[in-house]
Amino acid sequence: MTRVLVVDDEPMVREVLARYLEKEGFAVDVAEDGESALAAFETTRPDLVLLDLMLPRIDGLEVLRRMRAQGSIAVIMLTAKGEETDRVVGLELGADDYVTKPFSPREVVARVRAVLRRSAPAAVPRSDVITHGDLEIDVPRRELRRGGAPVKLTRKEFDLLVLLTSNPGRVFTRSELLEDVWDFAWDGDTNTVTVHMRRLREKIEDDPSEPVRLITVWGVGYRFDP
Repeated sequence: MTRVLVVDDEPMVREVLARYLEKEGFAVDVAEDGESALAAFETTRPDLVLLDLMLPRIDGLEVLRRMRAQGSIAVIMLTAKGEETDRVVGLELGADDYVTKPFSPREVVARVRAVLRRSAPAAVPRSDVITHGDLEIDVPRRELRRGGAPVKLTRKEFDLLVLLTSNPGRVFTRSELLEDVWDFAWDGDTNTVTVHMRRLREKIEDDPSEPVRLITVWGVGYRFDP
């Protein structure tokens, strides 16, 4: 059974989300603050975390950092309408999605299913290993090596890189990248693509400010140049 950890300091939010998720067949654990969230994470090892950013004791961003430090884990942030800066930081830390309060529990469940469904690579390449210059992408093992040295990527960074390197020279719009990699309507907000592209450039470009591999096609989107 797929396990979800719901972290929110509001009892009603925890109760409603837990009820809806359990009704849809998920096993659910709950936590009311950052400290108990980390303890539950260590104990239950959930498949996905619904994480409120405004938490007592340890804030949600720090909780996300510590979870990410222990490996890849699907995370959907629960944020207030005015927390744009925190959402951006959360995306940079590797969160997979976010939901703005107030939200529909059914929408949250739909996003949970979508994020879990996206755990597979975004595209099926021609071979199990994609090689471009000093980049070697082992798709089944979900590993990237640059010049023989391992490069750590988040799940979405890896999926984005696989999609682009599997289609060298093709220009993808931001909307296409959202559909192919995130597989979910993002309410017109393409900021997460920009954030992930910047992080990828920092990891595979010699000079991220002057990229020669991950190219911006102004007014359109991005392409990968071998």
